[in-house]
Amino acid sequence: MAGQVFRKLLPLFDQVLVERCAAKTVTKGAIMLLEKSQGKVLAATVVSVGSGSKGKGGEIQPVRVNVRDNVLLPEYGGTKILDNSKKLSLS
Repeated sequence: MAGQVFRKLLPLFDQVLVERCAAKTVTKGAIMLLEKSQGKVLAATVVSVGSGSKGKGGEIQPVRVNVRDNVLLPEYGGTKILDNSKKLSLS
């Protein structure tokens, strides 16, 4: 599981480490798609979550997502992290 591999990689503050979902290569009608026509996948699964950010009074506000939540990513943004065949992003 991806969470076991990345235990040492822990995001700080309000950062979230996510793993992009794989693009579908076959349609419902069993037509295989080329890599060019697949487009960029914006869906991801949360792998690790930071502790949260500090509020005005100094209290820590926790991050609202949890590990294994499905999230949508912006098309451009985040820091890409490459590890073997995993497509990770730090947002």
